[in-house]
Amino acid sequence: MSHPDISQDFARIGRVIRGMPASDGAGVRLTRVIGTPQLDMLDPFLMLDEFGTDKPEDYLAGFPDHPHRGFETVTYMLDGRMRHKDNHGNEGVLVPGSVQWMTAGRGLVHSEMPEQHEGRMRGFQLWVNLPASEKMAEPQYQEFAPDRIPQLQPAPGVTVKLIAGRIGDVAGPIQQPATDPVYLDIELAAGTSWQYELPDGHNAFAYAFEGEGTIGDGDDARPLSTQQLAVLNGGRVFKLRAGLKGVRVILVAGRPLREPVARYGPFVMNTKEQIMQAFVDFQEGRF
Repeated sequence: MSHPDISQDFARIGRVIRGMPASDGAGVRLTRVIGTPQLDMLDPFLMLDEFGTDKPEDYLAGFPDHPHRGFETVTYMLDGRMRHKDNHGNEGVLVPGSVQWMTAGRGLVHSEMPEQHEGRMRGFQLWVNLPASEKMAEPQYQEFAPDRIPQLQPAPGVTVKLIAGRIGDVAGPIQQPATDPVYLDIELAAGTSWQYELPDGHNAFAYAFEGEGTIGDGDDARPLSTQQLAVLNGGRVFKLRAGLKGVRVILVAGRPLREPVARYGPFVMNTKEQIMQAFVDFQEGRF
């Protein structure tokens, strides 16, 4: 029995989405890429926000105390410092290059406030759904400083920060069996290319945040510019080629949950009744 040659099974760009200006927290300006009318969600991903500004007035108000239940938040800092606290006694500072993967589970109240008064603040926050069986689990954090994130150079001109998933024998520090996520920060020098085999059956997207390049192979290759998100379709091999100024993207993939989604603001459950219960529990101080 012959096996198809996976190396020729290239993923293609199914859709290209540009983010929308948004405001969250106490007025932090950001770009919402997933969680908009153009792309409501990409199971298991519920939301993707990019924040990036040199203007303190765009971020100083921060994200004061707010509740979460039923999903996970992933914060990846590129520039700046953000302090987080929650009502379970957890506290820490996210620095450039660090990652926090927070499982809200049954509920917590937390805040994320800038630990700086000037300079650049830049990064991403991704919301990942939890399966029904884990929505009421105990909250937990996976938090990793920059030196805990493997940085690989799998080919000349290619640098990959491995947050979740595997490259060869190296695994990223984040573990989440429910969605088996992949999260890579890929930087290619001008004219170079690199390919990565995605897990079978995962939904995947690539978001370019510096430079531009193409995704796909041969006649199927399509361009991706700064601040564009590509929903990937088809094959398992993600192939990225950099343009004249190089390119930097996050590549994110996860196993779809294929469950009903009921969400309202900071609560993501499976039914409207569960959402109403979340409001009651929060108001009665059960988070």
